[in-house]
Amino acid sequence: MARSSSGFVAGLTVAAVATVGFLAYQASAHVPDTLGKPQVKNSPRTTPKTDRTKKNPAALPGGSGSGERVVYALGDDRVWLVGRDNKVQRTFTVMPGTVDPLPGTYEVTSRTAAGTGSDGTPIEHIVRFATNRGVVIGFSAAMDGSTAKPDASKKLGGIRASRADGTAMWEFATTSEKVVVVR
Repeated sequence: MARSSSGFVAGLTVAAVATVGFLAYQASAHVPDTLGKPQVKNSPRTTPKTDRTKKNPAALPGGSGSGERVVYALGDDRVWLVGRDNKVQRTFTVMPGTVDPLPGTYEVTSRTAAGTGSDGTPIEHIVRFATNRGVVIGFSAAMDGSTAKPDASKKLGGIRASRADGTAMWEFATTSEKVVVVR
């Protein structure tokens, strides 16, 4: 009898910890501007296209590091999944949220198979890697397959991909995977 009670208590504890983690993530997506770090302006959406993007928009940006990594170009709204051999395994366009990550190198900090985005949309394959202005930033795919432009009046850090591209990201970007953000 004691053995089944301890299993029941352990199960409740795991469920409670998972619930608290999920609620903490949801709360972090709605933090007011006045809390947290000093405000940093979003990178401009009007970044001029380089010769690289004019000639071959899918070409991997120079200066994006080496080895296995995810590369996210803010000005192109494009992601590259790059293998250990520095060869692009997949590239795709995304719809960014209203708050961009700052250029730099990050690591995947957490992943969630499914949940609800800060915009209320059911999402899957959530891969988080940064915060900016108190907003958690990560890649995901809407379960309905949409990649609609986000509501500019809200602080949203979700970078939406198609479901197929979201699945590829999920399979590639495990916890601690390097993410390089370039302009």
